Amino acid sequence: MARNTIHRGFVNTPNGQIHYAEAGQGEPVLLLHQTPRSWTEYRDVLPILGERFHAIAMDTIGFGDSYRPLVKVSIEHYASGVADFLDAMEIDRTSLVGHHTGGLIAAEFAASCPLRVHKLILSSCPFTDKEDRERRKTSPPIDKATFSPDGSHLIELWNKRRAFYPKGRADLIAGFVLDALKVLDRVEEGHNAVNEYKMEKTTPLITSPTLIMTGTEDPFSFPRMRPLANAIKGSVTVEIKGGMVPMPEQMPDAFSQCILDFLD
Repeated sequence: MARNTIHRGFVNTPNGQIHYAEAGQGEPVLLLHQTPRSWTEYRDVLPILGERFHAIAMDTIGFGDSYRPLVKVSIEHYASGVADFLDAMEIDRTSLVGHHTGGLIAAEFAASCPLRVHKLILSSCPFTDKEDRERRKTSPPIDKATFSPDGSHLIELWNKRRAFYPKGRADLIAGFVLDALKVLDRVEEGHNAVNEYKMEKTTPLITSPTLIMTGTEDPFSFPRMRPLANAIKGSVTVEIKGGMVPMPEQMPDAFSQCILDFLD
């Protein structure tokens, strides 16, 4: 069976244009990417989900081709961008998938707008409670690289992610570098928002059926999967063996199947 073609577009919101990609028809499923990526993190996932749903991947505000806020951003600010996007798309209610930073944004939106979220899927989502925030205070910047006329910032970006990507998949690191270059002057903004987010106040407010799916080889999220699951009442967990930081791109079929199984 031929998989659905991806279509791309922009919608106008009160604060600026938001870029997105979509595939398929039916009930909507909105996917939110990690920092500092874009919709391209879901390039191989959209056609799979699009066989049964209207799969949409938006560029979070400040990333990809979406507008760049003029103020300091927070997870709450990113979630308001999700609300604006859904309003512009005339979508009242959707299932929501968030990977890494996108998971925190999805959780915040589900907590603040519970009637607009059918089911919630948190993929490799960190649980930024007080303990985790304290640890992050001493952690070095994740993707920060200084522009250099000799292009050495390209190698710096590449090496920062190399250990967290599967061997032999230089194409995946290249995708990260391309997205990071678009926001190089503000590349840490998403991570900073994560570091400051008080997720322990959010999780008790989530009422949507929730799946927590995590790659076993993701050192940032796998150790936090159980605490996150304990914090969201009634949530279920799935471990994806071998999954690393770029899990949606690394293993799109396994990633998508977990989502389809839960949505069914």
